[in-house]
Amino acid sequence: MSLAVFAVIATSVMIAGLVQATTGMGFALIVAPILALLAPDLVPVSVLMLMMPLNVYVAWREWGALDRPGATWITVGRFLGTFGGLWLLTTLTSSLLDMLIGAVTILAAIATLIAPSFTPNRRALVAAGVVTGVTETATGIGGPPLALVYQHQGAGRMRSTLAVCFLVGQMMSLAMLAWAGRVSASHFEAAIMLLPALAVGALVSRLTHGRVGGRPLRMFVLLFAIVSGAVLLVRG
Repeated sequence: MSLAVFAVIATSVMIAGLVQATTGMGFALIVAPILALLAPDLVPVSVLMLMMPLNVYVAWREWGALDRPGATWITVGRFLGTFGGLWLLTTLTSSLLDMLIGAVTILAAIATLIAPSFTPNRRALVAAGVVTGVTETATGIGGPPLALVYQHQGAGRMRSTLAVCFLVGQMMSLAMLAWAGRVSASHFEAAIMLLPALAVGALVSRLTHGRVGGRPLRMFVLLFAIVSGAVLLVRG
C-alpha cells in the first residue's frame, strides 16, 4: 500500500469515526466503499475490527440511553443473518462482491432517506438484525438497517443501542470469518495502523455529538454512500 493510498484511507477512517460517534451510524458506509476501491483485501475484516473499539467507546459514553429489549431482539436476528453473510462472502467473486457492496449501500441509503417515521416492533427489530447480519458479514456494511428502525428515536438512544448491537454483531461476524479462514495477520496490521486516525475522529466527536444535529450529518453520509456505491457498481 502506497503512502498516498494509506493517507486517503486514514482520512476516511478519521472522518467516519467522527460521523459515527456523532450520529450513531456511517462508519462502514464511508470506509467500506473506499477500501473496496483502494484495498479490497481488507473488506470486510479490517472494517469490522476498526468498528469494535469505536463502538465500545460510544456504548460506554451513552450507556444510560440503551434500549435493552430492542438490542436483544436485534442480536437474535443478527446471529441468524451471520450465516447468510458468510455464505455470500465465500460464494461470490470479487467483482460480484463489489456489485453487492455497491447495491447494498445505495438501496440501504435510499431506504433510510425515504422511510416514514415509525416505532419499531419486535418483528421489525429481528428483521433488521437478520439483514444486518447478512450484509455486515459479507461486506462490512450493517448500519443502514439498524439506523432505519431507530432513526426517529432519540439521538442518544440510537447511538447507544446501535453501538451495542454493532459490537456484539461484529464479534459474531469476525468469529465466523476466522472459522472460515478469512482472517489474516494483514487485517490486524492494517487495523492497528489505522487506529490513531480512528481515535482522532472519536475524540473530536466529544465536541460535536451534543451540538451537531444528527440529520445534517446523516444526510451527508447517505448521499456520500450513494455516490460511493454507484462507483462500486460501475467497477463491478
